[in-house]
Amino acid sequence: MIREDVFEASVSYFLDPILPLLEDESVTEIMVNGYDTVFVERRGQLELTGAKFPSEDALLSAIHNVAQWVGREINEEHPVLDARLPNGSRVHAVIPPSARTGTYLTIRKFSREALTFDDLIEFGSLSEEAREFITICVRLRKNMLVSGGTGTGKTVLLGAISRVIPEEERIVVIEDTSELRLIQDHCLYLEARHADQKGRGGLNIRDLFVNSLRMRPDRIIVGEVRGGEALDLIQSMISGHAGSISTIHANTPRDALIRLETLSLMSDVEIPVYVARTQVAAAIDLVLQIDRFTEDGSRKITQITEATGLDKNNQYEVRPLYRSRLEGRMPDGRLIVNLERTGEKPTFSGEPREKGLHNLIDLTRDLWDE
Repeated sequence: MIREDVFEASVSYFLDPILPLLEDESVTEIMVNGYDTVFVERRGQLELTGAKFPSEDALLSAIHNVAQWVGREINEEHPVLDARLPNGSRVHAVIPPSARTGTYLTIRKFSREALTFDDLIEFGSLSEEAREFITICVRLRKNMLVSGGTGTGKTVLLGAISRVIPEEERIVVIEDTSELRLIQDHCLYLEARHADQKGRGGLNIRDLFVNSLRMRPDRIIVGEVRGGEALDLIQSMISGHAGSISTIHANTPRDALIRLETLSLMSDVEIPVYVARTQVAAAIDLVLQIDRFTEDGSRKITQITEATGLDKNNQYEVRPLYRSRLEGRMPDGRLIVNLERTGEKPTFSGEPREKGLHNLIDLTRDLWDE
């Protein structure tokens, strides 16, 4: 029996109380708020389940088992664990004293089938016209940010976007916890590694990003930008690595740019605020905003916005190209939200013709120059 098989068997044993939830395809997230309280997210809605661990010790044993197999430790000195199960599901655990009312365990389920644009259109998350626009922008090598809150489906959307990257490109994917699976053959996957108990051997997103630039990438995909690597990302975007795509936590496209600026200032390279802002404005072309609607749990792209630079007051200028509009409800209660064109043209409206991509234009004809 190989090591991975042993890990999978031991995880199944220790996580037996929630194993049916792990195997339930309709469950996207499992939230253990203490050994006897387990919630799940199903179709975007939270549900309290009857699942429970026999005791606090049983839950702690399960967490220590996962930590052992991924070579990490969780204890009072290091009360937080980030790991991955054998099937790729993402694990986050917090133990007392940091977890005040008991041990907390959150498992983000790993989707066996990566969603495509066709899937997102079927779910009502995207329109056919917006799909065509995004596809053309990917082929134009526009730098994109996928913006949204926690659990809105940013990584799912990023994965769908990645599928329209040309097959002949060399793609480097950088993630804190590996989730993305691209369909292209020429892909390199880099995953951050936590340091050991003595602080050795760690590789963060920034370390991986700096190294990726030496790997001759045609395109770089960063699963999520959350720290000082933002500076390296935006500098690479404006110095020859166009077509990069990443996700970021923000509630609006403008907030996404502001957050990227703030993260770039967290780098160990000291730069003035106005320099960071100027670089962000020059680097980012498009922000795709995705939101989760609490009324029905659906996740939808609500804005596609072009970042057009800075105004005379040195503030970010944005130009909404598509914006969602609530139309009503389906008989089953699902919201009808249409992603509609605002009437604005992108500043790069002449590029598809200039770069020979006019054959991709059909539904978005009015957005592009002849």
